[in-house]
Amino acid sequence: MVAGEAKQARRRAGRPPQALLSSARITQAALKLVGRDGYKGLTMAALARSLHVAPSALYNHVRSKQDVLLLVEDHLMGRVDVSAFDAQPWAEAVAGWAHSYRDVFAGHLPLIPVIALLPVTNAPATITMYEAVTNGFLAAGWAPEAVIDAVVALESFIYGSAYDVNAPDGIFDAGELAPSAPNFTAAVARRGLATGVGPAEAAAAGDSGPGPRNDADTAFSLGLNAMIAGLAATLGPQD
Repeated sequence: MVAGEAKQARRRAGRPPQALLSSARITQAALKLVGRDGYKGLTMAALARSLHVAPSALYNHVRSKQDVLLLVEDHLMGRVDVSAFDAQPWAEAVAGWAHSYRDVFAGHLPLIPVIALLPVTNAPATITMYEAVTNGFLAAGWAPEAVIDAVVALESFIYGSAYDVNAPDGIFDAGELAPSAPNFTAAVARRGLATGVGPAEAAAAGDSGPGPRNDADTAFSLGLNAMIAGLAATLGPQD
C-alpha cells in the first residue's frame, strides 16, 4: 500500500460511522443523569461527560440547559397516551389520559417541579399531546375558554399523585403518637375496607407484593373520578 492510500485508510478508520450526538442521545443521557443524581446533577458539563464529548460539541446541538429540558419535556409528554380521545366518551378518555400521564411522571419525580413550570414553546410532541386533549374536550361540547383551566386543574392533581406512587409503606404510621390521634390511626387501619381489601385483609391473605389493592391507585382513581365529575358539572357542556 502506498503512503497516500495508507493515510486515506487511517482517516476512514478514525471517522465515526454516525454522528456522535443527536437529540435522542442527549435526551436519554439527561434522563439517566437526573435519575441518578437528581435535577441538580443535570449540568451541561456533567451531561457532556456522560456523553463522552467535549462541552463545545454539546453546545453545537443545544444552546443551553433550557434546550435540554425542552428535549426531556417533549420526550416524556410524547409518551403520554391520548389515543382514548379518538374513541371513547370524554370522561373515560380523560381518565385514560390522566392515568398514563401519572404513570409517565411517577418514574421521573425529580423533573416534575421543573417540567410543571416549563413553557411548552417549540416542543412538538408536547403541543401534539395538548392539541389532542383540547380536541377531545371540544368534541365533547366544552366551551374553548373552559378547557385550559380544566386541564391545569387535572395536571395539578396528576403531578401530586405521581409522588404518591413513590410514597413509602407506612407513611401514615403515627408510631408512638398513635394514642394521641385515635381516629386518624383507626382510619389508617381501616383504609381500603370500603373496597373490601384493607391492610389487615391483604396481610391475612399473604399478600406481600402488588395485589388486588394498591393504595396509590385507589386514591388516584377516587380523586380523579371526583374531579372529572366536578369539572363536568361546573365547567363542562351546559344544557
